[in-house]
Amino acid sequence: MRSIRVQFFSIIIAVLLILLVLLNTYPLTASRDLVFQEKESGMLSQATVIASSLSGLDSISRAGIVEVLRLMDVSGYGRIAVADDKGQLMYDNGSGELPEELSRALEGKSVFRSVFDESAFVSACAMPFSVQNGSLGAVYLYERDEERAALIMTVQGRIRVASLIIAGLAIVVVLGFSELLLRRIRELVRSMRIVAGGDYAHRLGVRGRDEISELGEEFNLLTERLDETERQRRRFVSDASHELKTPLASIRLLADSVVQNENVDMATVREFVTDIGHEAQRLQRTTEELLDLSRLDDGVQVLPEPVDLKQVTLDALVLLRPLAVEKQVKLQLELDDGCVIMANTDDMFHVIFNLTENAVKYNVPDGYVRLQLSADEENVTLSVSDSGIGIPEADRLNIFSRFYRVDKARSRASGGSGLGLSIVHDAVIAHGGSISVGSNKPQGSVFIVKFPRPGDGETGI
Repeated sequence: MRSIRVQFFSIIIAVLLILLVLLNTYPLTASRDLVFQEKESGMLSQATVIASSLSGLDSISRAGIVEVLRLMDVSGYGRIAVADDKGQLMYDNGSGELPEELSRALEGKSVFRSVFDESAFVSACAMPFSVQNGSLGAVYLYERDEERAALIMTVQGRIRVASLIIAGLAIVVVLGFSELLLRRIRELVRSMRIVAGGDYAHRLGVRGRDEISELGEEFNLLTERLDETERQRRRFVSDASHELKTPLASIRLLADSVVQNENVDMATVREFVTDIGHEAQRLQRTTEELLDLSRLDDGVQVLPEPVDLKQVTLDALVLLRPLAVEKQVKLQLELDDGCVIMANTDDMFHVIFNLTENAVKYNVPDGYVRLQLSADEENVTLSVSDSGIGIPEADRLNIFSRFYRVDKARSRASGGSGLGLSIVHDAVIAHGGSISVGSNKPQGSVFIVKFPRPGDGETGI
């Protein structure tokens, strides 16, 4: 597996090599092409002037050619040659055979050629002309420019040296930057391994405002959530174990009392068995509530269906009326028709049952519990208010926490597990609703639950 350092360094080096190749080839090519264009323009212009002057002669002769060239500034050319239509050199200040360009010019074509061999620009051109007697000839110009070639090669050498310096500095900068970048990535990876090992309190030191810093901040937020989740899990396991341990210990104590006492009478046995049943019922209810919370935490829900909250409320009150009679609490109902939402019937039953049961349990003799159900264009609102002992202001932020009790001794005596309001809260949120709690003047408390009201097309009603 190739490390990210090798990959990053390879990419940078590849880009750097491409830039250096362009830097060392483009200036040379561009300069050479400019010289070629200048040579072609200048030599063809000069050849045109010479050919035009030679066209004024009566005939092609060496004397006439010398006279014409004497009047012109042609000292910059290494070779000048003039041939007649038979290919015979009538004038040549150089030596050698008939140039190929001159032969092609005698065919009536203007010719130019230039090459660069890193030591000089070698250029040649030829142009045809005709004298007054109708004879055809051609003029040939040759030039070897070493000065411009040397200048271009000097500039190219300096560019090459500068390129090497730039490449060296770039490599140093890339190595330093990659080391800094990889160090930060290694710190992030090390922090991930620490958190993966169970240390959720670990935090990554974040500096800078780039993408890696943003990634580090997101990592810290994630570890904070993991830390909080782990604390809640441990607290939940501890509280759940405690809640389950208490009825189990009571059941075991009662059972041992019956077994170890050989002379116990039947009335005492019946009393102990009744207490065992109550503790078993409490244990069963706590277990069912834990299962409900686990289902809500996992997001496991059946498909929503139209639920008439008025009917669900009436069904819940059938089970709660005996408790209300026992506690001497009056149930007052203000339930509007048409309060239909999209939800799960069992979850809505638990919401209404738990809120109403708490309002009855923690009430006062001759008190009341008022259930109000109404709907507007946007929401369906359920209000459960009572005249009971109320909830202190300091406890209202925590009452939806699992196993939280306002009055622990009194709640345990009434059979409460501290999970009812947690189930209510999670069920309401899971169905897109909201729940709030306040005081009910002059005493008591009020819970207000709101659900979004679906359109007619959603409910099918």
